[in-house]
Amino acid sequence: MTIECEKAGGINLAQGVCDVGVPLPVARSAQRAIDDGFNCYTRYDGLVELRKAIAHKMKTFNKIDVDPETEITVSAGSTGAFYCACLALLDPGDEVILFEPYYGYHLNTLLAVDVVPKYVRMHLPDLKFNLEDLEKVVTEKTKGIMVCTPSNPSGKVFSESELNVIAEFATRHDLFIFTDEIYEYFIYDGNLHISPYSIPEISDRTIMISGYSKTFSITGWRIGYSVCKKKWADMIGYINDLVYVCGPAPLQMGVASGIFELTTEYYEDLCGKFKAKRDKICDALNKASMSPIIPQGAYYVLADASKLPGKNSKEKAMFLLHKVGVAGVPGMAFYHDDGGENLIRFCFAKTDEVLEEACRRIETLKL
Repeated sequence: MTIECEKAGGINLAQGVCDVGVPLPVARSAQRAIDDGFNCYTRYDGLVELRKAIAHKMKTFNKIDVDPETEITVSAGSTGAFYCACLALLDPGDEVILFEPYYGYHLNTLLAVDVVPKYVRMHLPDLKFNLEDLEKVVTEKTKGIMVCTPSNPSGKVFSESELNVIAEFATRHDLFIFTDEIYEYFIYDGNLHISPYSIPEISDRTIMISGYSKTFSITGWRIGYSVCKKKWADMIGYINDLVYVCGPAPLQMGVASGIFELTTEYYEDLCGKFKAKRDKICDALNKASMSPIIPQGAYYVLADASKLPGKNSKEKAMFLLHKVGVAGVPGMAFYHDDGGENLIRFCFAKTDEVLEEACRRIETLKL
């Protein structure tokens, strides 16, 4: 859709690239690190400065005590962290459960390591799931379950009660719980981000994955990490060393400085700004008769495209692009079957000027 958007000269609300600028402490620290000579390999699991910063963040934000020497692995973005975890902990033919709608990188990473995805549908419009659906797909080959919270593409934030259901299920079937928490600071309407790793009963089996691509608007820096018990972190670290060697050294320093120097006000302001962006695009979608599923977190929104012409979500998304010049992702990208044929996902992590123009265009749609 990004390529098609460029061809059409449209506004790209398809790809999850944040356009809102890098915080000064982060950018200045990275530049200073380059000048100071932090341009060589780091330890395979990251600079000590960044691992200590992540441990500090885990304690203050996630309410989890972790050892920066043995339980944190800095990798090439959160996608790199997930890839290393899959290579380290799963074997070809193993199965991992994905909630639908899923994030495409989760699916394709599993496929890349010859792991078999099993699907559990979250039911629209409230994106709920039930234990019976989980029990239907689990087999003796099932080794893990992926929990993306807040979720890409839906913006769902898993509640405490839902995480407790997953915790009991994973414990009973002896499963790893892989989490993707890259949007953990993007939470709206009084919802609460809960890291599954913080639940004592499942901390031994949880591989927490997160990063700063979204929070600091540095998607191209590729600084992510995993947090887990030492017995798993050792294995993930070996793979990270083999595949990536290390994350970019000066950029690690930039992120470390950002974690320590940016105050609570930064994150609160970030959340407030993105809530306003969310409300703006949801209002525009409502006016265009494309009812949105109001996201509880992250910076994506799924919209009802059933009134757009087209046999499937790809045709509907292309119609929208050529009709009003706004690109979204066809819902079929987030389902293994035809579950997303009447959905389009939009990213609202854009500057106010770009988002306002996109919303103006969407509102001109007459269905």
